[in-house]
Amino acid sequence: MANGPTLNPFEISQRQLDKSAKKLNLDPQVHALLREPMRTLEVHFPVKMDDGTTKLFKGFRVQYNDARGPTKGGLRFHPEETIDTVKALAAWMTWKCAVVDIPYGGGKGGVICNPKELSAGELERLARGYIRAIGRFIGPERDIPAPDVYTTPQIMAWMMDEYSKMVGYNTPGLITGKPIPVGGSLGRGDATARGAVYTVLEAAKVLGMNLKDATVAIQGYGNAGYFAAKLMKELAGSKIVAVSDSRGGAYSADGIDPEAAFEHKKSMGSVSGLAGTNKITNSELLELDVDVLIPGAIENVITDKNANAIKAPLIAEVANGPTTPEADEILAKNGKYIIPDFLCNAGGVTVSYFEWVQNIGGYYWTLEDVHARLEKKMVDAFHAVHEMAQSQDVDNRVAAYMVAVQRVAEVMKLRGWV
Repeated sequence: MANGPTLNPFEISQRQLDKSAKKLNLDPQVHALLREPMRTLEVHFPVKMDDGTTKLFKGFRVQYNDARGPTKGGLRFHPEETIDTVKALAAWMTWKCAVVDIPYGGGKGGVICNPKELSAGELERLARGYIRAIGRFIGPERDIPAPDVYTTPQIMAWMMDEYSKMVGYNTPGLITGKPIPVGGSLGRGDATARGAVYTVLEAAKVLGMNLKDATVAIQGYGNAGYFAAKLMKELAGSKIVAVSDSRGGAYSADGIDPEAAFEHKKSMGSVSGLAGTNKITNSELLELDVDVLIPGAIENVITDKNANAIKAPLIAEVANGPTTPEADEILAKNGKYIIPDFLCNAGGVTVSYFEWVQNIGGYYWTLEDVHARLEKKMVDAFHAVHEMAQSQDVDNRVAAYMVAVQRVAEVMKLRGWV
């Protein structure tokens, strides 16, 4: 972490945008508008605690760009939430929605809190208090939140209910990632990982890589990491040889059963120590000699310090911002094929969009429908980026930005904003 300011997530997102703007010869006025969020909201709101005291919480909501449609993005409950992280994630959501060609802009929100220290009642009052604080700025046609770090379908249900009380009628389309009985969509649970695996299958085709029995290492074994392991095995026939979480990792050349790793983590709190595996660190996992590396945990794990040691020819970024700009250059020079984060992990927002469409229309789709529509969106997006990279001789991250930024810029011009 010695790189200091270069690891500021919002500055990184701006640098990535600048790189693609240069390649696109983007109108300077459009570029200037796209470098900053359109609206940044900071709120302070009271929550009654179980002991009778009232505590003041600070929350954020950033609406980055709404040229293509209402803003969309998750809500995080985290003790170290910062406005720069929220702004960066809102920017990435803007590009993510554009790259998969869904009619949304990007948004993001968060509350500075430690949900692990809150009772269920306090968590509910916090969720409702946050929605009351930002309620005038969101809505099904304006800004649609969703779950993210330490927020759950249950929290989304409370928020939807609070907003419905505020406006006086039922509004399932306010928020996505809800439980199925209150308007959630089938297929939302594994959507991020499923979308990522669809892009890995396409990448293997263009690289001429046989994924059957290919070795896979996954950093981060939460929801997305577990489903990525499960689906890489089921859909691609690949062998998962390493998985890790914040407390350590497990490695086995003979392969790891995704379900066994998940059960072990559930009972022991970590995948480390799984029977039949050797313990490895998160750093060691990234540098394993595998065919596919999936960084699915936190940002800035592949840096200029370890990029030269990365051996996997195919890197699928399920996490947001796992690779720094300096590392990108090294990996590109070393011939690594990266599926960049806001393309790779766009399955989640795509199925969130499907959920919103179903809420607005009042007609709900089958799981097969959801999977088929998700696959089409992800495959089309992958090829738009791959073809841009090939035709413009740029790496995939710059190409993904070019595809997304071009789409947003075009709408801004058509609407007469510049």
